[in-house]
Amino acid sequence: MNSEGREKCGVFGIHAPGEDVARLTFFALFALQHRGQESAGIASTDGCKIRLHTGMGLVSQVFNEDILCNLSGNIAIGHNRYSTTGSSRLANAQPILADSPIGPIALGHNGNIVNAADLRQELEQQGFTFRSSTDSEVIAYLIASAPGRDCVEKIRYAMHRLKGAYSLVIMTRDSLVGVRDPLGVRPLCLGTIDGGWAIASESCALDHIGAKYVREVEPGEITIISSRGVDSSRETSPKKSLCIFEYIYFARPDSIINNHLIYPLREAMGRQLAREYPVEADLVMGVPDSATAAGLGYAQESGIPFREGLLKNRYVGRTFIVPDQRLRELGVKLKFNPLPEILQGKRVVVVDDSIVRGTTTPRVVSMLRRAGAKEIHLRICAPPIRHPCFFGVDMATRWELIAAQKTVSEIRDFVGADSLGYLSVEGLLKAVGQPGHIFCLACFTGNYPIPVQLEMDKLAFETPSPNFVFAEGDK
Repeated sequence: MNSEGREKCGVFGIHAPGEDVARLTFFALFALQHRGQESAGIASTDGCKIRLHTGMGLVSQVFNEDILCNLSGNIAIGHNRYSTTGSSRLANAQPILADSPIGPIALGHNGNIVNAADLRQELEQQGFTFRSSTDSEVIAYLIASAPGRDCVEKIRYAMHRLKGAYSLVIMTRDSLVGVRDPLGVRPLCLGTIDGGWAIASESCALDHIGAKYVREVEPGEITIISSRGVDSSRETSPKKSLCIFEYIYFARPDSIINNHLIYPLREAMGRQLAREYPVEADLVMGVPDSATAAGLGYAQESGIPFREGLLKNRYVGRTFIVPDQRLRELGVKLKFNPLPEILQGKRVVVVDDSIVRGTTTPRVVSMLRRAGAKEIHLRICAPPIRHPCFFGVDMATRWELIAAQKTVSEIRDFVGADSLGYLSVEGLLKAVGQPGHIFCLACFTGNYPIPVQLEMDKLAFETPSPNFVFAEGDK
């Protein structure tokens, strides 16, 4: 079910002289693979030259030993992409390289820039030629062309021009820079490793390479890592707007976001769901993997036993081989396989993270019924999603969001469940134990942290402009 709300990008950077920084970046991206599976890339520098390799697919499909050996240096940045602006093609893979008066920079971006169209037009008028259809290239060229004596001054200027969500890793020939937008919409954290430093979208990437989590990069902060150590500069904002979907679904359960481990928060969501929507049932199950912890929480609070009613094939989507029509018709059966011996004749509570378009949920409910479930009671950790996201989540247009078009009872009937309960906004905030004003809740409430257009086209930059050139293989 959770495939309806797509992941966001993952970024990583490391400054560690004497270490195999490309290899460490590879394994960090491996830990962040859940944040994007369309393309991956690593850029490195030895202080003289920046080297770059990008490719389509998973990290393990893009890199091999020979490629990693060619990415020598003491600084590296990496990126996993899921497209939120621009289509899935090689020209849109990151990191992005840009020339500037202070030397080349490489950039990886997680988020969405809502004024990218205006900025891109301005940059094209200055003579910049765009090779991708991403807002990330807009950021790179904006920084490259910005006034300033050094990278930090250029970034600070760009931050005053950018509107939207951005967590960035930026590499020059001799420094690594982490940047988080003043609202703090996307996560970013700082860690240390054997005398070096690392920056990552999530702390799980630090754990994966033996680095120690130190702290979050604060909203509006520019963190600069060089041979002189770590320094920071901060642009303050009167409010924060962390995307609450990091807690519900996007972040790995073993990550720390805003000083809170994700796993127990998801358990708390399940417990709150049990309080708000109790039901008589024989077993509770979570849709693997993102709702497993919430399912356990529901079971703990309700006293109903927790069982695994669905097994997940974790290798679905990890091949470029296209299924034939017969396999396509199996749909979610390729991803999930039910356990009839567990489900037969049972009243089942099914806990999931969210319902976005509502296209996958009816198939899962139907699959569970065919496996013998007597009753199916859906419990959803996210409140009804009635508004699209413009800050880095490829969710849907408003007309595709099922909760924007149907009532809860109509959705229940549409998906074929016996009952349906969404966690309330108040219940969600109670579960995470933090005040609502620090979160972006716009997909539930429609109250965006900054003004946005009613509908923004993900592929707006796909139509070539006069200053757009196709990369080889993309025509």
